[in-house]
Amino acid sequence: MFRISKDSPVHYITSVTHNRLPVFKTTKLKEVMCQALMEARNSANLLIFAYVIMPDHIHALIGSQRKPSEVLRYINRISGRRTINYLKNHSFESCLQKLRQASGRREYKYSLWDHHPNLKLISTENGLIEKANYIHLNPVRAGLVERAEDYRFSSVRCWQRRPLDDEPLLVDLDQLAWHR
Repeated sequence: MFRISKDSPVHYITSVTHNRLPVFKTTKLKEVMCQALMEARNSANLLIFAYVIMPDHIHALIGSQRKPSEVLRYINRISGRRTINYLKNHSFESCLQKLRQASGRREYKYSLWDHHPNLKLISTENGLIEKANYIHLNPVRAGLVERAEDYRFSSVRCWQRRPLDDEPLLVDLDQLAWHR
């Protein structure tokens, strides 16, 4: 069980696509991102408490004993690699050109994410709930849906204890030990 505290904070992550390119406009690319988050969760032993996948960014609340830089590295590296591979395999040449980067010392040709990710540590349950509400209302504020629960690529239904039968990504709320 994960108990949020000063010594065990939740990582609030915001990753924005390079040049705010709306890479995640299609259902399939959002599904690729969900699968990448599952893979990162399994590879790094992370807990995902809340998430939303917007057209040009993601938000997530992650529980982990790892350093913040490691959590970001797992999530951004795996999701970047899976998304770029999908774009290559399905001939999204225009999108790939917009993500093209000058080859650096690691000889990367494409970069999905902006290299200034935003990570905050949340150390209270009230802070966690506040950020989860912010995450879940993001599609409403962006005008993508009228009700948060109508946006498929968000954990809001899990928080409402009404997940879909084919929920794209289940979260680890059952692993969160709430203070009494």
